Amino acid sequence: MNHATSPVGAPAGTFTQLLSSTRRGARLARLLAVTELRSRGASQDLTERAELVVVELAANAVLHGRVPGRCFRLTLALDPAAGRLRVEVTDARGDLWPWPAPAEDGPDALPLGGRGLALVTALADHWDCVPHPPGGKTVRAVLTAPAAEA
Repeated sequence: MNHATSPVGAPAGTFTQLLSSTRRGARLARLLAVTELRSRGASQDLTERAELVVVELAANAVLHGRVPGRCFRLTLALDPAAGRLRVEVTDARGDLWPWPAPAEDGPDALPLGGRGLALVTALADHWDCVPHPPGGKTVRAVLTAPAAEA
C-alpha cells in the first residue's frame, strides 16, 4: 500500500511517497506534489515550477529508471522560512544516469523526447544526481521562491 511518510530524523517539512514505476505513478507524483505544497503554504510560483520538475523527474524514473517490481520514491523537502524546496526522485537504475540533451538548432531541434532535463535546468536553481545504495540513483533539484515571496 502506498502512503506518505516522514522518514525518521527527517525535517518537519519533508514529504516522501513510494509510487509504482508506471505512467499512473508519475501522474500521481505530480498530483501529490501540488497538493502537498499547497497544503504547506508554498507560493504559487514555487508550486508551479515544482510541478513541472516533478513531472519531468518522475517521467524519467518511469521511462528510464524502471526495474520491474520496483517503485520510485518522490521526496519533497520544503523550508518555508528560506523559500527553498528540494525535489528528489529515486529510482532503481543506478547504472543509467541522466544527461541533458545537447542544444541543437534547425528544423529538427525539438524532437519528441529528450528535453525534460533542459526544462529542469531552466526551472531549478540547480540539480544533480547521486547514487542511492544498493543500486539506484536519486536525482535532486533545488528551487527557491523569488525574494519577495520567500
